[in-house]
Formats: sequence, C-alpha cells, structure tokens
Amino acid sequence: MAEPQTPAALPLYLRVAAALRDDLTQRRIAPGTRLPSERSLVHRFRVNRHTVRNALQLLRDERLVVTERRGTFAAAAAPEAAGPVLAPSLLRFPCGTGTGTPEASAVTRLAWEPTPTGLAERLGLLPGEPSLVHHHEVPGAAGTPVQEALSRFSRYALAEVPELARYRRPEAWPARPDLRLLYHWMHRAGLRLTRRESIGVGHGPVATTCLTVHRVVSDQHGHVLEVTDIRFAPESASWTYEFTS
Repeated sequence: MAEPQTPAALPLYLRVAAALRDDLTQRRIAPGTRLPSERSLVHRFRVNRHTVRNALQLLRDERLVVTERRGTFAAAAAPEAAGPVLAPSLLRFPCGTGTGTPEASAVTRLAWEPTPTGLAERLGLLPGEPSLVHHHEVPGAAGTPVQEALSRFSRYALAEVPELARYRRPEAWPARPDLRLLYHWMHRAGLRLTRRESIGVGHGPVATTCLTVHRVVSDQHGHVLEVTDIRFAPESASWTYEFTS
C-alpha cells in the first residue's frame, strides 16, 4: 500500500496520522471497520507505540476514528457538524506550504507588543495590554520582503495551548522561533478550529500593491485564539488549500 507523500520535516506522529487519514478518506479502511492493532501499526510504520498513540489521538480529535474497549474503529459516518478538516501536512502556520516561497529563507521572531484597541477585546485583553506577537518575513532578491505575516495570540490561546504557553517567558524564546505546527498543537489541546479568512488587495511595505489575507482562528466555544494578517508581493501570491470532509 503506497504511503502518501508528506514533508520529511514533519514529526513522525503527523506522518503516521497522514497515512492513516489517507486510508480512511479513500475508504481503504471502510467506515465501521476496526483499525489494525497498535502493535501492527508500530511494525508497519517502524515507529514506537507512543508515536502511534499520538497519531490516533489526532485522528480522534478530527472525529475520523473512535476508540472503545474492543479497539479503534473508522467512524461509521462523518459527523454533520464536524465541517471540513484542514489536511495537516499541507498547511502550516502562518503561511502554509505551496505559497511559492521557501520556508528556509523566512525570518521569524517573537515579541510582546501592545494590542491595538480594535483587537484587544477580541483577544481577551485590555486596550494596550501586551500580547505575544509572531513576525514572519520572507525576503526577496532585492532585499525587500515578498511575504510577511503578523500574528497576535489571545489570552485564551496562551492558557490552553502548552506549546504556546512556554513562550510567556522571553528567556525561553529561541533565536528563530518555529511555530509551523501551531494548528496541530491546538488540536492536541482539544481545540476544534474555525478559520475565517478575508482575501483582498491592499497596499503596504511588501509592495505597492499586494495580496492580503486577514485570518481569525476561533475554537469550538467561539474564543478567538489568533489573528493573523498576511501580505504577499504580486509575484509570490499563491494560496493553496486542501480539505477533507
């Protein structure tokens, strides 16, 4: 059985989850059918049992499988309210893959910055209260950025997502922070994500005219987790999504 192609840099549990997700969505494992045992999956993917369990937990979060006393089974039917699930291997925070710009060249940094008045209430903060901000910039050949993103995180996100909470302390910040797996961290924290994006044309430091994306990510309770503004120079403006339902 051919395994789906996934980026080699992804953690093992995400690669295992991607392969099993492909089996489930392509009906190689029919709805209601029991999945192979953990031991069989360990042998198939040549990983340890902890990796297999993390992969299965992600699939449970996506409501693709259910686990009971007799084992883990493919969900009998897609839940009506589940909505589309973003394919984890194909879109990573903040700009995803397939945008035509190499991730290796990106410059990233974290900061605590005052929250604009218009955003403070949505992020659960007081006007002017500092929040964690992630800056992401891809430089072009001429030295000017061809892509940049600025993300602000809510008080709720910092409280609920352990991997984000560690960045409360500036002394814990790495020289080049890597938050590409942010949405997987949110899934692991039990959050069901709703992403609302507005795409338009604007003006800014990236280019005289640029493609803009305004993203608001909320959980199943309506709490705003993250607000991101992305700008693309025209020559690099490509936006690719893949969903499973």
